[in-house]
Amino acid sequence: MSGQRAIDVVLAALADAQHGVVSRSQLLTLGVSRHRIEHRVSAGRLQPVHRGVYAFGHRALRPEGRWMAAVMAGGGTAVLSHAAAAAAWELRRRGSGAIDVTVVGHGGRNRRNGVRFHRTVTLDVQDTTTHLAIPITTPLRTVLDLAATLSGRPLEHLLDLAEQRRLIDFAQLRRRLDDRPGRPGSPSLQAVLSLYTAGSTATRSEMEERFLGLCGDHGLPRPGVNRPIEGEEVDFVWRDARLIVEVDGYRYHRSPSSFESDRERDVMLAVAGWQVLRFTWTQLTRRPTWVAGAVSKRLAP
Repeated sequence: MSGQRAIDVVLAALADAQHGVVSRSQLLTLGVSRHRIEHRVSAGRLQPVHRGVYAFGHRALRPEGRWMAAVMAGGGTAVLSHAAAAAAWELRRRGSGAIDVTVVGHGGRNRRNGVRFHRTVTLDVQDTTTHLAIPITTPLRTVLDLAATLSGRPLEHLLDLAEQRRLIDFAQLRRRLDDRPGRPGSPSLQAVLSLYTAGSTATRSEMEERFLGLCGDHGLPRPGVNRPIEGEEVDFVWRDARLIVEVDGYRYHRSPSSFESDRERDVMLAVAGWQVLRFTWTQLTRRPTWVAGAVSKRLAP
């Protein structure tokens, strides 16, 4: 096997381990000369992603590859962070915007298209790890970073997901806040934690999340979420008012058997003294004020 062929085999293995990307410094370390790098770029075997970062071969990068490339563009101290880290931990949806990367240092950094750099004086060992083979902020540090821009229900939902995935020690989170009360976002996070009971507001669908957000936006009392009532699990409940709200998505309630069982359950709950209000996706998204008004009137003493 020729020397260059052998290098290509090593490069392919390296790229596979890094979601399809390699850095210029790695290429030089492997003995690929600057001339050979440019030749591979011209031939399309290396495709520039950021300055000094390449996709190896003819491949479209998955999100993990784009995340890794962004971290490589930040240099040796860089880690995936903020919204991008939350997406990697499955705490937020994967976005199509700029990828967040945190780097250590005081000074500025050359801009990279598609990368948003955050600078910090220090990045403690306890705040970084490797996930999906990508250097990244820990779930706890990710929540602390996002608390600077999130508040209320969006921040609470982030904590819900972190709890469901068992990613965060809430006692440790509270200690970190106590140690640095002036950290950006601390007031928002402290406010959410002061009312937060793990598992008490965890939703299971976008519709449920929409309704819980609607309650917060319109000042409705916080309901119990996915609680057992009369042997049946209901979406939302206000026990004192004996009111239940169910949110009906077409995807989950379109079959005749589902429709019949839902109505049979409503009758059973009504006989037991509960009132059930059902709302559709269209009502939640297009008539939120009407929905809030209907619930408010039923909750009124």
